[in-house]
Amino acid sequence: MKSLPVRIRPEQRPDHDLLARFARTHLRCLGEMDHWLDAMPQPAALFCLKDRDLTIVAVNQSFYHTFLVNYDIDAKPSHSDAWRDRIIETALAKTTSSFFELRRDGALGPEYFLCTAGLLPAEEEGAKLVLFTALDRTGDRTTEKSLRRELLSDGLTALPNRAGFGEEIDDRLRNGPWPENAKFGIIAIDLSRFSRVNESLGPLAGDELLITVAKRLKSNLRQGDVLARIGGNDFAIFARLNNGLSDCIHIVQRVKDSLKSPIRLSDLQIRVDCAIGCALSTGLDDDPDDVVRKAQAAVKIAKRSGKVEIYRNGVLKEAQRRFSIESRLRTALSQGELTLAYQPLIHLQTGEITGFEALARWHDPDLGHVSPAEFIAVAEESGLITALGRWAAYEAAQALSRWDGKFGKPLPVGVNVNLSPIQMARDDVASVFEEALRYSGVSGNRLTAELTESAIIVDPDKARKLLVALKDLHMPIAMDDFGTGYSNLASLHSLPIDILKIDRSFISTMLDDKDKQAIVRTILSLAESLNLSVTAEGIETQELAHALQTMGCGNGQGFYFARPMPEAEAFDYWRARWNFETV
Repeated sequence: MKSLPVRIRPEQRPDHDLLARFARTHLRCLGEMDHWLDAMPQPAALFCLKDRDLTIVAVNQSFYHTFLVNYDIDAKPSHSDAWRDRIIETALAKTTSSFFELRRDGALGPEYFLCTAGLLPAEEEGAKLVLFTALDRTGDRTTEKSLRRELLSDGLTALPNRAGFGEEIDDRLRNGPWPENAKFGIIAIDLSRFSRVNESLGPLAGDELLITVAKRLKSNLRQGDVLARIGGNDFAIFARLNNGLSDCIHIVQRVKDSLKSPIRLSDLQIRVDCAIGCALSTGLDDDPDDVVRKAQAAVKIAKRSGKVEIYRNGVLKEAQRRFSIESRLRTALSQGELTLAYQPLIHLQTGEITGFEALARWHDPDLGHVSPAEFIAVAEESGLITALGRWAAYEAAQALSRWDGKFGKPLPVGVNVNLSPIQMARDDVASVFEEALRYSGVSGNRLTAELTESAIIVDPDKARKLLVALKDLHMPIAMDDFGTGYSNLASLHSLPIDILKIDRSFISTMLDDKDKQAIVRTILSLAESLNLSVTAEGIETQELAHALQTMGCGNGQGFYFARPMPEAEAFDYWRARWNFETV
């Protein structure tokens, strides 16, 4: 058998012949193999496995410089020798080829190679030839690593983002030292009024505020805890809880202390307020994503309560229901699945129906009957209140138009439509009512806008402009739930308000509470002084109706007279009580 030399040019040969330290294989019909290997741009070599001994047959220049120059055959095997083991595995396996990635430590850091090992026909009995190639993927892996780092981190604060937070948690849970019965917790932090900083000082000031907050929070973390920015102005902390809730409360206090002192932006001192919600795991086997969702549900409650909230059972279900309601409500609005119910307003002295209040009702095929208090709150939170308010205004005006058509002439009644403070802030309400009146052909004095005191307090100047615009349409204005807000007499006198609606909380228990009777008398006296009409809400008994009639209250509504009813029933109810004289 003729021996096959490995060709290495003189300028490539090292001081001592490395190849001489490998066992040489003598095979037939391979005289040109070294030329074929030299033609390949990537590292390539031919090996022979016989009697479980791997011997080298031929290599190209690239393989020599990549794998053999610093190779020490006498050293202990390491992960850098993995290519030899994989070649042997391929030779012994039933498959004809295999792919694998090789990682090794290089002078400039980790190096990665995409390797292939394939079997070639061998003439010598018992010998197996393996062609090995390696493609350098170090650059690709470095780029991937850099892109992944960018994908998992927040570009502004350099903290982990939502996806990176999840990976950091998984890594801590798998590899961190955890005492027996240890738990973990998620602390969600929402910066309050952050949008005002952006609106008043600009986005650069907002970014600076976020960076400063991130630095302060990070400086107060314990070793092993993880801080992440999981939203625009939302942060979260993953914390080990060796002592359960007490550890969590201690971390919350550190968070509050770190944000106690004001932050200087330009020439201003900004005080950072935040809402904090916490969720604790029951053990290390809990799904971290589930715990994060619970903490976010708790922080939503904290934004309303103004206190630190610890997640309790059922909160996540409530949040999921709100999400379902939002999704289904969006569909219901687009497909016309909501209806208006009409509750009559009764003139207490004559018993005549002076109008109706339009109240939204919703029965969903999946959710069943959804309370207005529930879906209106979701609509305000999600921004759907604008679409809901527009629909209510158009539908109420069209109902009046249909009633007029049935009666043959305009009915001597109107409809009250409620306005949300958020709708007033976000929508051109005056244009909405102008269109509703124009499309229906109904006069403005038959459509009353009801708004609460809180809607006026939020932005008095804007509210005043809106009310003036509505008065230009000849629409009456009613202040709903009067007595529960903080409006003062000066603002009440300066606004073009026609009707005060006394909140049901004063009316329902008025007969048993002299203080509430006094409040009702005061409101009636005030309304008389300002030449305003009064409607009492929540009348549920005949005694209440007679008492308010005796006190001089003009109008009332409540279950004593009628519950809210569909459009057709409301028209029939009006016709049945037309010219009715007594309460």
